[in-house]
Amino acid sequence: MRYLHTMVRVSDLDASLRFWCDLLGLEEMRRMENETGRFTLVFLAAPADTARSSAERSAEVELTWNWDPEVYSGGRNFGHLAYKVEDIYAACRRLMDGGVTINRPPRDGYMAFVRSPDGISVELLQEGDPLPPAEPWASMANMGSW
Repeated sequence: MRYLHTMVRVSDLDASLRFWCDLLGLEEMRRMENETGRFTLVFLAAPADTARSSAERSAEVELTWNWDPEVYSGGRNFGHLAYKVEDIYAACRRLMDGGVTINRPPRDGYMAFVRSPDGISVELLQEGDPLPPAEPWASMANMGSW
């Protein structure tokens, strides 16, 4: 048995791709459109996995966009997705500069939480040892829930 992917439903594919790819840094691996079922599937992987074959790749994120509008709620009910990053401060700065709220800032230089446009909770973890505490993160308060 091998873990394949986590599927999250998205209400705006463009906004979701901007968050997951442009701001968070995942890369699109493949896309499938199903006209009969009226949905699009977009599979994303972390940059460290993109050169690997699908058999060697660690888990992907599958964005499922149903063409007919639906309302999704409770994005936190499954938990969260987690990614290790080279520099948690740089990752949070890129996200914040892109308009993303840092729900749990990396005050400890190690862990932060943000949410996708559809409310999916994403945990960011510093690769290796925590970075030394730094502003503005060290004194930034939590915002909302994660």
